[in-house]
Amino acid sequence: MELNERKELAELLFPNIKHDRDYYEKMYPDRNLKEGAMVTRFGPSPTGFVHMGSLFGSFCDAVFAKQTDGVFYLRIEDTDQKRSVENGIEGIFNDLEAFNIVPDESSVVGGDYGPYIQSERTEIYQTYVKDLIEEGYAYPCFMSEEEIAQIREEQELSKIKIGIYGHYAVDRDLSLEEIKEKLCNKEEYVIRLKSPGNAENEIEVVDCIKGRMKFPEHDMDTVLLKKDGTPTYHLAHVIDDHLMHTTHVIRGDEWVASLPLHIQLFKILGFKIPKYAHTAPITKKDEGGIRKLSKRKDAEAKVSYYEEVGIPIEAVKLYLATILNSNFEEWYLNNSDKSIEEFTFTFDKMAIGGTLFDLDKLNNISKTYFSRKSGEEVYNETLEYAKKFDKDYALLLEKYEDDMIKFLSIEKDSDRPRKDISKYSDVKEEFSYAIDELFYKENYAKYDGGKQFSTSLIKKYVEDVLNLEATNEEWFNDIKEFAVENGYAASPKEYKKNPENYIGHVGDICEALRVMITGRDKSPDLFSIVKILGKSRVLERINRYENLTR
Repeated sequence: MELNERKELAELLFPNIKHDRDYYEKMYPDRNLKEGAMVTRFGPSPTGFVHMGSLFGSFCDAVFAKQTDGVFYLRIEDTDQKRSVENGIEGIFNDLEAFNIVPDESSVVGGDYGPYIQSERTEIYQTYVKDLIEEGYAYPCFMSEEEIAQIREEQELSKIKIGIYGHYAVDRDLSLEEIKEKLCNKEEYVIRLKSPGNAENEIEVVDCIKGRMKFPEHDMDTVLLKKDGTPTYHLAHVIDDHLMHTTHVIRGDEWVASLPLHIQLFKILGFKIPKYAHTAPITKKDEGGIRKLSKRKDAEAKVSYYEEVGIPIEAVKLYLATILNSNFEEWYLNNSDKSIEEFTFTFDKMAIGGTLFDLDKLNNISKTYFSRKSGEEVYNETLEYAKKFDKDYALLLEKYEDDMIKFLSIEKDSDRPRKDISKYSDVKEEFSYAIDELFYKENYAKYDGGKQFSTSLIKKYVEDVLNLEATNEEWFNDIKEFAVENGYAASPKEYKKNPENYIGHVGDICEALRVMITGRDKSPDLFSIVKILGKSRVLERINRYENLTR
């Protein structure tokens, strides 16, 4: 088809397109950013929620843009309307906001490179396709679904590549008159790429994560515009990444196979090709094997899961950082005074293969996170969580606010702060003894040591010896002296040397006191707990223990 015929065809197919591509090139000028600044985008379908894989993707996009003083934008890719749900965009934005991953530009916050919803950019895509028609890189294809299915069946039987290419692209060389006749007959059509590629040739792409990769050239006549005039993902994202000046396309490696097509589209459209970084899939162990984390099978794949179980948002982000860069965890553990924003992430420290999602590791990261928070911060965050998910506990937290902050502050200033909390719901479990109503309800059910203790000696210690004004060292010296005076060894080591000389050792007295006032044999610093409870509550609990064990 000659140039004048192609121009006529372009006007025939797109009579309502009044602008040319130069119009949009001027509308979306280069961004005024410093050298090296990254422009990244998160492009979800409006399905209404963000799953862990896409949360990780958006986290990567945000991190690299922010640390280079670039731009991170949210682009809703709704070209497949079947995947759209009511209020889907709002749900995605809310999920990102909950994790403090807030785009610099989006349909919600605005920006100079919108619209940020692909369905609102249809005229832009059609303008560029009109141009491709004129240049001979695209054509209308009138093949029916039945014809395409028949070709596929033939290719499968012949065990050759599946798709529309070569002589299977039957409408590729229709004349202008033949096309006009089909249009007059109201035959439906799509617009296909007239691929200039040859699969016998090879292209090389340097991926920021995977390094050098080689592929056969793309030679398929891929659909660019669907029958309703809306674009396919392949076309839309190439035009958008160009006009929005995306510098780095960070996406899951399920898109690696599409790279030859995308590179080809960038080239025939005359666009600068952005850098690509294909991230490894997030996987999990399952029945002896490893599979991709599934939003249908795995509760932890949904980001709402973490709020519901009480794992802090920041702890989840810290864990995502360990997935993003293999050297982050060591840095975080060695830099207790620094925040995640102070770490420099790089592509060369990202996994090439699968990344195992480990809930145990997440819990450990979360414990470290909690250990670095003050008692008051833990209290306030737990209260907010309880108000939403455990209203009865929230009322108790408010009633015992002063005590709870003191309990949660125990050992916070030590060289090795406690790591007994991995989620907000753990506070109720680990510190139930801090609240009388919960402690009495438990009735020592949490103690599984199997021992029964005599209360008379412990009462005597509390009534006659316990000094709440003492230092920790003075307190322990007092209890050791009391132990010796009552036939106990001053240390376990001394007791082991001559067990026949003693009733037990000082540790037995401490254990008895701990069980009686906390209902368990392990707890934070015992004297700190005693001081917070005070003598009267301590004696009340000892009496209760006595009544229950008679």
